[in-house]
Amino acid sequence: MNGAQHPSPATGAVIVFDGVCVLCNGWVRFLLKHDRRKRYRFAAMQDAAGRRLLAENGLDPDDPVSFLLIEYDIESDHGASPRVSTDTTAIRRVIAGLGGLWRVARLAALLPGFVRDPLYRLVARNRYRLFGKHDACMVPAPEERVRFL
Repeated sequence: MNGAQHPSPATGAVIVFDGVCVLCNGWVRFLLKHDRRKRYRFAAMQDAAGRRLLAENGLDPDDPVSFLLIEYDIESDHGASPRVSTDTTAIRRVIAGLGGLWRVARLAALLPGFVRDPLYRLVARNRYRLFGKHDACMVPAPEERVRFL
């Protein structure tokens, strides 16, 4: 993965994920399969681009226990500005962003973040013990490389 690339501020969304976490890699494979519009791009938190995005958005690149979503196609009163989401809000937005029946994920907002997020962080802090850890970041298939920063 090339950490030198910088995401375009105009369109799409970037997901920063743990490149050695078995659960996180499964999540990325799921999104690669179901993101038919190819809206999402990915940055492993172990690479320069992922570390930079974490730091720029107030997350510790050396102790990442949060899922980060940066949506670059959000319009505001002041022009295009990215929308940054973390934890279960980010997961809900990603799933709903797949479109179709996946939009039902918006209903997860009915459960307040102060209930959802502590459970998420508990799993995130224990992800290696619960799901395992790869020795190195996943290597995307040649046709998927363009979707990785």
